[in-house]
Amino acid sequence: MAVITISRQFGAGGITLGKMVADELGYTFADNDIVQRVAKEANVSTNWVESFEKEAGSKLSRFISSMVSKRWVDRVLGDERGYLDEQIYLDYLVLIIAQLADEGNVVILGRGSQYILNDHPDAVHVLLMNQLENRIKFMMDRYGMDHKKAERTVKNEDRRRTSLYKRLGKTDYEDPRLYNLVLNMSQMTLETARDMVCDLAKQKEASKPS
Repeated sequence: MAVITISRQFGAGGITLGKMVADELGYTFADNDIVQRVAKEANVSTNWVESFEKEAGSKLSRFISSMVSKRWVDRVLGDERGYLDEQIYLDYLVLIIAQLADEGNVVILGRGSQYILNDHPDAVHVLLMNQLENRIKFMMDRYGMDHKKAERTVKNEDRRRTSLYKRLGKTDYEDPRLYNLVLNMSQMTLETARDMVCDLAKQKEASKPS
């Protein structure tokens, strides 16, 4: 039961490709599902979690190497929160991504999943990259934005992503050594990328000892 994580530069097609891969393999695509699970566990609204994630680059100020605090099990699972803060969000995020990975047959979009599942034996980590202008055009074509709005959206998300990882203590998020597959989306179609990711996941599954 392979687990696929997709990290990407914003506008490189991560959501679209993730859904295509999940559909092709019959996997679950975990994006909004993560938001819903965090909200349920923390006893807050999904809007709260979504807003928190949008501001993550400024609010998540630290990243501990173990990903969770020593007493996280007691604190996270033993309380009914009804609110969300930095450490609670990180604890739930690690917990839920680990649960999704254990369930298997899942494509997980972003949220540091390439770090959280770095040592997971069934994980395949993918990074999508593209030139800025191509990413702007992708947002225009896929989401009907005009050029100005698409450019602003891409650049804002790039800044948020950079800020988030720096505050998490991670600056190597585009290091190809973190990934099993790095795709330059300016050199291929989404269909080609889908087939490459699916083939890699199938190889991973086939290589597991029976």
